[in-house]
Amino acid sequence: MQTYLILRRGAFRDADHLAETAIRSRRVGDEEMPTDVRWIRSYVLREPDGALGTACVYQASSPEAIREHARRVGMRADEVLPIDGTVVIRPDPREGEA
Repeated sequence: MQTYLILRRGAFRDADHLAETAIRSRRVGDEEMPTDVRWIRSYVLREPDGALGTACVYQASSPEAIREHARRVGMRADEVLPIDGTVVIRPDPREGEA
């Protein structure tokens, strides 16, 4: 599987909408597409208009599998970008740390 970054700009009205979508996303990936899509993590972005977007890291069999997963969940996949490598300088900070 290839690792991808998926951008979803302004896709969520608020935190509740994001949480509901995340539940569907995990279920679809784990139950309907377990050999094609694996959600790794997401970073939540506050857009200038107040909506929430995400930058998500997935592993998938293809960009088409990611788009099919998004379609089944009912969410967008604005950009699907292959990740060629990872450079980790520090681990992700914990909530509330800066």
